[in-house]
Amino acid sequence: MKQTTTIGHSTLNINRIGLGCMGMSEFYGSFDETESINTLHKAIDLGVNFFDTADMYGSGENERLLAKAFKDRWGEVVLATKFAIMRGPNGEFLGLNGKPEYIRKACDDSLERLGTDTIDLYYMHRQDPEVEIEEIVGTMAELVKQGKIKYIGLSEVDPETLRRAHAIHPISALQTEYSLWSREPEQELFEVCLELGITFVSYSPLGRGFLTGAIKSRADLEAGDFRLGNPRFTDEAIQKNLKFVEVIDQIAQAKGISKAQVALAWVLSQNDEISTIPGTRKVHRLEENLEALNVELSKDDLTTIDQHSPSETLGERY
Repeated sequence: MKQTTTIGHSTLNINRIGLGCMGMSEFYGSFDETESINTLHKAIDLGVNFFDTADMYGSGENERLLAKAFKDRWGEVVLATKFAIMRGPNGEFLGLNGKPEYIRKACDDSLERLGTDTIDLYYMHRQDPEVEIEEIVGTMAELVKQGKIKYIGLSEVDPETLRRAHAIHPISALQTEYSLWSREPEQELFEVCLELGITFVSYSPLGRGFLTGAIKSRADLEAGDFRLGNPRFTDEAIQKNLKFVEVIDQIAQAKGISKAQVALAWVLSQNDEISTIPGTRKVHRLEENLEALNVELSKDDLTTIDQHSPSETLGERY
């Protein structure tokens, strides 16, 4: 399997399995800063150079965590962060903001928290419905000219919006949820990304941990875990969606590998330019995930997965 790729319209060469850092500061139950920093350092030692965060993760705390971890290692890191989802002083969600003045301030705030002079890949996290994509990307293009960001990315936009954005300034990456139980990007987004030379970055490739087989009931989630409020993690949805895990498990047992490795290899097998950013706080999970780069799924394996996976996932993504 191809191990690395160059992010579209950039000079950034990344390993195809990066590291999503969101859970190190919020959302997925308890977390420990020392453990997270150890995992971040181990990732670099193992050759990972692509790390993903956002200003809203932990209301800025995730960026501060990465600043600590990468203080003396920025030369080994390609960092992506995001703007647009506003948080209040107590962590409350305040909606989306894509106004130019907000984007400029969000970028400056991220640079300050990260303790770096430039952001490698800056994403619009979600589009503010009150602001046209042309205005948003135009403002981001100004940040490129100022040297505050190197390349522009978008997250969770439709094909038409992606085309409109790319007409204003080259879009280097599109980040969208994609996994065996979230296959909507296959319908049009893959084709548009390949046509325009945009790297597709899959987030939540393990179905927020579900496809690893670790979650068999709601009791497997800690109090406060945001998945407890996710429609795909009701008791009914978990029981029905376990059929996805059963299909993965058949391949995993036959190959003597983990279900996570099958799920990640499946994502990467869709085309040679896809990158993915599974999140973890633990070194042993990081090592397990990276081994997926050495997994080769045969045509028969891929056919088996396609033919035996449920046609629908019970529950909306959010």
